[in-house]
Order: sequence, then C-alpha cells, then structure tokens
Amino acid sequence: MFRHLTPADYRHQPWANGRGVTVELARADGPDGLIWRLSMATVAEDGPFSLFPGIERNLTVISGPGFRLEGSALALKARPMAPVAFPGDVEISAVGVAAPSQDFNVMTARPLPRPDVAVVVGEARIEGGGLLAAFALNPTRINGQAIGEQELILTTAPLHVAGSALIVRLSGPAT
Repeated sequence: MFRHLTPADYRHQPWANGRGVTVELARADGPDGLIWRLSMATVAEDGPFSLFPGIERNLTVISGPGFRLEGSALALKARPMAPVAFPGDVEISAVGVAAPSQDFNVMTARPLPRPDVAVVVGEARIEGGGLLAAFALNPTRINGQAIGEQELILTTAPLHVAGSALIVRLSGPAT
C-alpha cells in the first residue's frame, strides 16, 4: 500500500467547538466511529480545545512559537517540533498564544496503542510495520519520490526519508 495525498485531497471542517478550522489529511473509521485521524489546525488565540471522549491525541507544532496546554488535570508545553500526547476527553486550553502556531494532530481511538510520532530532519530509514504516515515539512524525498511541502504519504512499507518530515506509526487493528 502506498498513497500520496496532496492539499487538494484534504478536507476543511469547522472545529467541534466552533473556534477554528481543521484540515483533515486522512482518517479511518470503523463501525463504532473514528479509529484514527491525521489533521492540521492553526491555534491563533488562547482558548479551549474540543473534547473527544475515548480518543487519545498527539499534537506537534510545525510552525509558529507554540503555546501551553493547560487544564485542571495536566499542563504541557506545545513547542515547535516536539510531539506532546494528551487524552482527548480532558478539558484543556491553549494558553500563552503569542502568535499563530500551526499544528499537526494525530487522534486514535483508545483501544489502539498510542502512535509513535517523530520529526526527521536530514536522512533516515524507517522500518515498515503498522501504518506509516510521512508528512513533508518542506520539499522532501520519500523512497526517491519528490514530495511537496505539506503532502502526505501513507504506507505499510519501509521509508527512506531525505529532507524534513513528521513520521507517524499507527499500530493495531484497522491500520
């Protein structure tokens, strides 16, 4: 399996809380709803995140200065190129937004293992296994193929990355 998605393939949809727009890159659904989703969003001001019961979230700031994620149950720093994981059913807000930050999001249903999310800069070989998503942070080569900025590769095969990309490995059923 090898899919190459470009911004023309992505869906724009309003946030569940109505305060912004999500760019949905790819998703898988099962009989009970969402299994996994890859998306982007821009956080431009302080405010609450939408609640997603039964979902684990992973957020990586891909441009901008970042912000803090704060709630009664946790406090995290969303820094550029540093993935952070948190439960989707905990009330949490973006705090300290000094300038807009674009983030890459991974959502997975709780029965699945948490995804592995890593930033690759330079050259790297990624072993196959599960579903791999490679999101180009700038023009990049993946398995020798030119991939434009903010384009996405989905595959189960090994990857050879030359450039800058966010790599997500999803494991478990329906990946």
